[in-house]
Amino acid sequence: MNWFSAFQEDFYKSFIKDDRYKLLIDGIGVTIKVALLAALLGILIGFIIALCNLSKKKGLNIIGKVYTDIIRGTPSVTQLMLIYFVVFASVRWEKWIIAAIAFSINSGAYVSEIIRAGILSVDKGQTEAGRSLGLNSKQTMMSIVVPQAMKNIFPALGNEFITLIKETAIVGYVGLVDIQKAGDFIKSATYKPFLPLFGTAVIYFVLIKILTTVLSKIEAGLRKSDAR
Repeated sequence: MNWFSAFQEDFYKSFIKDDRYKLLIDGIGVTIKVALLAALLGILIGFIIALCNLSKKKGLNIIGKVYTDIIRGTPSVTQLMLIYFVVFASVRWEKWIIAAIAFSINSGAYVSEIIRAGILSVDKGQTEAGRSLGLNSKQTMMSIVVPQAMKNIFPALGNEFITLIKETAIVGYVGLVDIQKAGDFIKSATYKPFLPLFGTAVIYFVLIKILTTVLSKIEAGLRKSDAR
C-alpha cells in the first residue's frame, strides 16, 4: 500500500499537477508535424537524388553520390544544429519547419538509396516494353518504372517514416518541445525520472504501433491489387 500511495503521488506530480500532461500532448503534435513534413520532403529529395545516382551524366552522378556520402556520414544531430543555427539562422520561419527541413535532408539520403534499389529491381523488360510503345526514356521511367518501383519500396519507405518519428527526439537541441523534451521538462520539475521517461516511451510505442498497423494495411492492399 505504501508503494501504491507513492506511485499515485508520483503520477499526480508527473502528469496531473499544473496540467503537465498537456506538455506531452503538445509534444505529440510537434513530433507528428515534424516527422510528417520531413517524410514528404524526404521522399521528394530522395527521388531527385536517386535519379541523379542513376543518371548517365557524370555531373549529376557525382552530385548524387557526394550528397549521399556526406549526409549518411555525419550525425543527424550535427546536421540539425548546422541547418538551424547556421543555414537558417537569419530566416524567421517557425522552428518546427526548419527542423523538418533538416530531417528531410537527412532522410533524403536514405530514401534515395531505397528508391534507387526499387527502380533497379524493376525488370529491364518493362523499360524495353515502354520504349517499344514509342515512349521516350523519361516517359518510360515516370509512367512504367517508377509506379512499379514504388510498390516494391513502400515497406522500406514506411520503415523510414517510423525511423523519422524516433529521430525527432533530438529536436530539443533547437528549442522545440516534442515528446522527449516534454518528458525532460517534467522530469526536471518533479525530480522523478521514472514516470516521465516511461510515459514518453509509451507514447512513442503507441504512435509507432498505430503507424505500423496503418502501413501494414496499406501494404496488404497493394499486394491484393497485384494478385492474379
